[in-house]
Amino acid sequence: TENGTFIVNGTERVIVSQMHRSPGVFFDHDKGKTHSSGKLLFAARVIPYRGSWLDFEFDAKDIIYVRIDRRRKLPVTTLFYALGLDAEQILGHFYSHTSLKHNKDGWVMPLDPEKVKNMKPQHDLKNAKTGEVVIEAGRKVTPRLARKLHEDGVKQLLLPPEELYGKYLALDMVNSETGEIYLEAGDELNVKNLAELLKQGFNELALLDIDHVTTGGFIRNTLAIDKNQSREQALIDIYRVMRPGEPPTLETAETLFQGLFFDLERYDLSSVGRVKMNSRLNIQCDDTMRVLRTEDILAVVKILHDLRDGKGEIDDIDNLANRRVRSVGELMENQYRVGLLRMERAIKERMSSVEIDTVMPHDLINAKPAAAAVREFFGSSQLSQFMDQTNPLSEITHKRRLSALGPGGLTRERAGFEVRDVHPTHYGRICPIETPEGPNIGLINSLATYARVNKYGFIESPYRRVKDSKVTNEVIYLSAMEESRYVIAQANVALDARGRFVDDLISCRKGGDFVMLSPDRIEFMDVSPKQLVSVAAALIPFLENDDANRALMGSNMQRQAVPLVKTEAPFVGTGLEGVVARDSGAAIAARRTGVVDQVDATRIVVRATEETDPTKPGVDIYRLQKYQRSNQSTCINQRPLVKVGEAVRAGEIIADGPSTELGELALGRNVLVAFMPWNGYNFEDSILISERIVRDDVFTSIHIEEFETMARDTKLGPEEITRDIPNVGEEALKNLDEAGIIYIGAEVKPGDILVGK
Repeated sequence: TENGTFIVNGTERVIVSQMHRSPGVFFDHDKGKTHSSGKLLFAARVIPYRGSWLDFEFDAKDIIYVRIDRRRKLPVTTLFYALGLDAEQILGHFYSHTSLKHNKDGWVMPLDPEKVKNMKPQHDLKNAKTGEVVIEAGRKVTPRLARKLHEDGVKQLLLPPEELYGKYLALDMVNSETGEIYLEAGDELNVKNLAELLKQGFNELALLDIDHVTTGGFIRNTLAIDKNQSREQALIDIYRVMRPGEPPTLETAETLFQGLFFDLERYDLSSVGRVKMNSRLNIQCDDTMRVLRTEDILAVVKILHDLRDGKGEIDDIDNLANRRVRSVGELMENQYRVGLLRMERAIKERMSSVEIDTVMPHDLINAKPAAAAVREFFGSSQLSQFMDQTNPLSEITHKRRLSALGPGGLTRERAGFEVRDVHPTHYGRICPIETPEGPNIGLINSLATYARVNKYGFIESPYRRVKDSKVTNEVIYLSAMEESRYVIAQANVALDARGRFVDDLISCRKGGDFVMLSPDRIEFMDVSPKQLVSVAAALIPFLENDDANRALMGSNMQRQAVPLVKTEAPFVGTGLEGVVARDSGAAIAARRTGVVDQVDATRIVVRATEETDPTKPGVDIYRLQKYQRSNQSTCINQRPLVKVGEAVRAGEIIADGPSTELGELALGRNVLVAFMPWNGYNFEDSILISERIVRDDVFTSIHIEEFETMARDTKLGPEEITRDIPNVGEEALKNLDEAGIIYIGAEVKPGDILVGK
């Protein structure tokens, strides 16, 4: 419907949007829980929109492992081999290297101040040109010393052979004539093999820059423990993990591995996932590339390696930059894909079983699975809910709800405290107040007043741009990722007539913290103080003076107010009442400017006076709902507010609905309340009310109940609906007509018979 609901089997339903973890790559650590020493074990996880998960993790011995779909772990180098890299390429990607030349005194190394700092040589290092000692044994090279050596014109250092022991080779050492490999890339040098290399006539070495201080040798150590040495072995190893018990052949292993991450049929990052990957890994790649690439996997492991070396930060999964909203269309699309896949499977089966020459297309295709998937989604999905129609506010809140539960989401039992908590990025996106009490607290949220969802599914909040410490009226929507980069002032900052800041220091937000800054540093400003709460919370006047827990209860309880017979708008409102009444569809607004032609209780006819398009009709007819039963059995009744001959403008309210007065939301009544004790009758949450409140129908509401009965065929014969019921006196049947059904307008009490059977 145009009000954003779905009518399924005659009932009005709402499809609630779902919050889930955005596809992309996440870096995390175990907070020191896994290992008794409290050591942080870092991990990275690549989450696609659909397909196999890829986990990279450190163990306590600092070896990097990879898991595919949470199966048994393999050394990460196995995955690199399977991708077609060799040991030299793997090491070359993660480490830089230094070339050394041999002369009669030892090994000559070029002096690079970046690489020399943090070095702690075991032996004296000399200037290769002059032979004087420039770095004494056991002295740590500070950045200052490194710079000084560079400025003094030391070009090359002379290292004694002992200084090379324990270093790692960057390249394979191959005899150019015989092709024999003496040492492989990643091998550790010692007395024996260094002498052997010199004997074979190798007088140039390339060593990896691993100092175990700023760069750890994690990838090199992983290479050393990995028993696979070639692509073939690696592929077969991966196949054994993914399909245990099946005999592997090279072709099947190859196709399995290709299908895991490089085939769009089975693996899809989605454009969101690709955008998130690009921003986290600092790579440029078109968002149409929706499968993984070798360079993506290498970049992920590189960042993981850097994290272990103490560079960079881990991600926060509760940040709204890492959570996105799936709304109706997307949820529907996912269900439909499942239906289509079932249909495809059925067609393939049929094609293999029948003679393909004689068969017609319609004999193969059965559209039932696709239709069934859609029907099941709207009928029985956890996110397809019976609309809460108690009053206009409950409708509008229900449509703006965000749930973390549902298929592919969290479950109440597993969700911890962190997921439910309010996060700094909720500001202006998700309401910190409105959430249910009880087991669902924090898992079901409400969209903030001015928030919107962008094309990638991230929630954006509006801000006014500030140029040269002057506030402009330009409104920019920012997502949580973008917002963290800017300095944002609050909405209630004092401004002068020209839109400049009055105070010298202004309270601002920057990256989740509150800071006091000067006006020239400010880049954006909030649009309104209402922007951080939801519609229901924004209807509470003087919200800022309330206790948060009671405000939560208040915003939840407004949704339970039943429409009264006599409505009365509040004396003190917040300015949002008219908006709620109109947007919920309770009150009717004129579509075009015109003059009222006819009015009665069931319809309003407006003749359009300013219509220039001759193809459109000259009159608008508005049908009013009279005494309809809502989903919650409350009464939906619309009343006209205009007279015949009255001129109406487009957008003007012409009819009131349930719980509205003159186009404003009116959930209750303005009654006189006294705070005082009265003989203990109002102890705790009891209240005393005046008899006049009952007599004058101040809080009277109408509820419409619907009862149905079926005449079934039973074993003892068919049931019939009739007036003559055995053992029931005439007094009980006085309101039934000759068919045994109660007549319209009869007044009934509890226990009265409505249908005789």
